[in-house]
Amino acid sequence: MAADLLSRIKLQGPIPRHVAIIMDGNGRWARQRRLPRPLGHRAGMDAVREAVEGAVQAGVGVLTIFAFSDENWQRPAGEIAALMELLREYIAREGERLKGEGVTVRVFGDLERLSPAARAAVDQVQAATAGGRQLALNVCLSYSSRAEIARAARLLAEDVLRGTLRLEQIDEQAVASRLYTAGVPDPDLLIRTSGEQRVSNFLLWQLAYTEIYITPVLWPDFNRATLWEAILDYQRRERRFGKVPVA
Repeated sequence: MAADLLSRIKLQGPIPRHVAIIMDGNGRWARQRRLPRPLGHRAGMDAVREAVEGAVQAGVGVLTIFAFSDENWQRPAGEIAALMELLREYIAREGERLKGEGVTVRVFGDLERLSPAARAAVDQVQAATAGGRQLALNVCLSYSSRAEIARAARLLAEDVLRGTLRLEQIDEQAVASRLYTAGVPDPDLLIRTSGEQRVSNFLLWQLAYTEIYITPVLWPDFNRATLWEAILDYQRRERRFGKVPVA
């Protein structure tokens, strides 16, 4: 079944250059099994591996995952501590594998809020995987898209005050070049798991013309076949970017 999906993707084309995923449903997955929420997050670690390996197999160039939002800091302290420990564990367990598979890891967000141990782990995996050519894996951590855009506005204002940028030079490209994703193509496809129909303050600027695919699958149950089904759905769509289709 999965192999057939991959073959169809290769034949049908084109492959999305950049896939973004809102990973949702860990808590519900755990609740359905009467398990503590942290065990849902732990189960979701395997789904991350499936998404990464599935993206590599399909020929996706960039994968961006929403791991932890700025709003998530409002969760109970125990859950946050468990998530930070899982982050460290994931990096320790998967770092060498990612490097060996040619995956470059970059982490976007307000990293100053991370614990020293978590921040050290993030810095380590970014340094260790730098230069990988198979897949760019962007992990949005302690991330808020509105905060990202506000940060870009501050950087633009600083440049104007310094005299290195004129007001009339501020355009879409100027803003985009000051986002965390500067130099990264906008997502072609956004996947949201768990059936929720919202973007949750994720890549608001970058998603302007992104195709959206919503699946009822809870994140811990996500696998490469789920990813490939989303890509097949994407391949069946006509992307017009506001233009009139050719007759």
